[in-house]
Amino acid sequence: MEWDFHRRTHSWLIGLLAVFLYGAVGHSAALPERSDELRALVEKYRRPTAVPAPANNPISPKKVALGQALFFDPRLSGSGAISCATCHNPGLAWGDGLPKGIGHMGTRLDRHTPTILNVAYGEPYFWDGRAATLEEQAKGPMESGKEMNMQAADLVRRVRDIPGYSAAFKRIFPAQPISIDLIAAAIATFERTIISRDAPFDRWINGDDHAISPSAVRGFVLFNGKANCAACHQGWRMTDDGFHDAGLPDLDRGRALIAPGIEQLEQAFKTPTLRNIDQRAPYMHDGSLATLDSVIDHYDGGFVRRPSLDSNMRPLGLTADEKRDLLAFLYTLTSVDAPITMNTLPH
Repeated sequence: MEWDFHRRTHSWLIGLLAVFLYGAVGHSAALPERSDELRALVEKYRRPTAVPAPANNPISPKKVALGQALFFDPRLSGSGAISCATCHNPGLAWGDGLPKGIGHMGTRLDRHTPTILNVAYGEPYFWDGRAATLEEQAKGPMESGKEMNMQAADLVRRVRDIPGYSAAFKRIFPAQPISIDLIAAAIATFERTIISRDAPFDRWINGDDHAISPSAVRGFVLFNGKANCAACHQGWRMTDDGFHDAGLPDLDRGRALIAPGIEQLEQAFKTPTLRNIDQRAPYMHDGSLATLDSVIDHYDGGFVRRPSLDSNMRPLGLTADEKRDLLAFLYTLTSVDAPITMNTLPH
């Protein structure tokens, strides 16, 4: 959704906002009927009914179980102390709650750990998009000397020497020797099942006018209008999976390190999902913004102006009430998700 769309629809969004500012004061108040314009906007945020998976790595319950065990197993790291779940903790909305991740032997990593919530839908991967598939992404941290520090040959040998894993791989991948590609395929399959449940926003999208507050509805209209959030945070996951320079002051070149020579990709990073966003502080690729209030203030006009700055970045002039409404909307994106049940790791 580009700025041109927002300009064309600005007048009716203002009208919608006025309805919710003055026509509804609480859940007990009579709620206005949804206009045709609002219903059309709502359709852009409906959840899909299917989970995508590549034809060469279909999802199966046994493969998911194997991938889950591998995901939580610290034996996949050189130190034997770090697993995928060390940085992608289900108790922290599949992140780590740190400004920047911590890897092998306490090494401070260069970027904030992104959530893996709903990653089945989000190619390409990493903040800079260097992994085209989830299978490729799964291999990256294991082989990185700064993260899990495990050479492919050593990883394969270690997994193969654990009888429980050896038997599981024979059942799930018959006639295929254990390899880092098969290990990554299993992990990626588990990761594709990490999907947020319906949040209050989804229930409102599906017709329950009382699922979110009038303030949150006003925030939704602002999100798609004056606040210009939907220029990048589109669809049910609230991301375009694109790369944008949001004007942070750090010197990390982001996507430009992968695709050099394009000015707009200098200091550009992948748009993160906003699902369960209130559980995922701190924010941004460098973890530099501690609260959602500070994120809103940044986009309201606290960004660095430079040639690569995304064209959608501009002073917004949000009022205090509008910022509160935006926050109210963002809180409606959090779901109560299924707990992860862990079995004993293979031995």
